[in-house]
Amino acid sequence: EVQLVESGGGLVQAGGSLRLSCAGSGFTFESYAIAWFRQAPGKEREGVSSISSSDGYTYYTESVKGRFTISRDNAKNTVYLQMNSLKPEDTAVYYCAAGRFSLSPNVYSYWGQGTQVTVSS
Repeated sequence: EVQLVESGGGLVQAGGSLRLSCAGSGFTFESYAIAWFRQAPGKEREGVSSISSSDGYTYYTESVKGRFTISRDNAKNTVYLQMNSLKPEDTAVYYCAAGRFSLSPNVYSYWGQGTQVTVSS
């Protein structure tokens, strides 16, 4: 059974940090790009960051550049999203997904259930 499980969400004050983790199982993890998406209430799902399968290419949406860092440990089947200098507008449910290297949700085959990130002002 394919599974992606997010963890690390929570409540943090503006300016604080969180590290999200995405653990995959049931598929060839190292063969897939992994991305983080987020969805705030009343808004569409937004691509936040993506990391390629093996060569380490990364991509970030403009609003998180310089604040968020994506990384992966294929030995642990895990991808991380280090989020620093958090802002209230970063508040959303964060999802990880496995697919092709892109920030379009359409190319991702597997999705996790999401983890809530809330940034208070």
